[in-house]
Amino acid sequence: MLAFETDCHLFQDCGYPAPSVWSFIFEPMFSIGPVDFDKPMLLAIISTVVVIGFFWKAFARPKVVPGKFQMVAEILYDFVRKGIAREVIGKKGERFVPLLVSLFFFVWMMNLWAVVPLAQLPATSIISYPVALALVVWVTYMTVTFQSNGFVGGIRNLCVPGGLPKGIYILLTPLELLSNVFVRPFTLAVRLFANMFAGHVLILVFLIGTWYTLGTVIGTFYAVTSLFMTLLITAFEIFIQALQAYVFTVLTATYISGALEEAH
Repeated sequence: MLAFETDCHLFQDCGYPAPSVWSFIFEPMFSIGPVDFDKPMLLAIISTVVVIGFFWKAFARPKVVPGKFQMVAEILYDFVRKGIAREVIGKKGERFVPLLVSLFFFVWMMNLWAVVPLAQLPATSIISYPVALALVVWVTYMTVTFQSNGFVGGIRNLCVPGGLPKGIYILLTPLELLSNVFVRPFTLAVRLFANMFAGHVLILVFLIGTWYTLGTVIGTFYAVTSLFMTLLITAFEIFIQALQAYVFTVLTATYISGALEEAH
């Protein structure tokens, strides 16, 4: 981090090194053939291994009377299955439970890296990862829409909401098309990215401020205050990380539910 590398403190004729673009640019750590692996990519790979490994371990040899590990996994699985899939989609949501469970825990794990020592970066604060996840949701949404309604019915599902005066469709149809096909995946990606990006920047602001204000009696007072704010924001960020995973999954379920509805 720049503040630590320059050993810059208050009253030493150096400015506060605020976090900026450099906080989200990473040099490759190693390469395998033509592929360069940087820190966010490694965190994404580890997240995948952790999520798959956790559920594989829990359900590889399921028991009628579950052990503690299997019980925790079942509770987490049922939270998504009953609390999201069944609540939002209904009975038709059963076949989408694996997708929703995977999205929820993968996004949550990617977010959690922000508070893990040495990692200290939510991988979802790099826009390419939320975009990739949003594309998975968008492809699923489009596929389910046309599979459930056919080509003509799918277009009507996306563009023509039912029960409205005919004259309003002249204005509403292009807006519905724009919203359902383009705006939904865009906002799905940006919402996750922006929340994780902002949280990471806030933690950096106060963490760098803690280091920067050390060195004098007055500065130490500010450093302690800044450190307290760092811990407070970190605790709040843990809540936001889970919340954003939940919001991302609920919105995915909402889009799928809409895709399963018959066009009017």
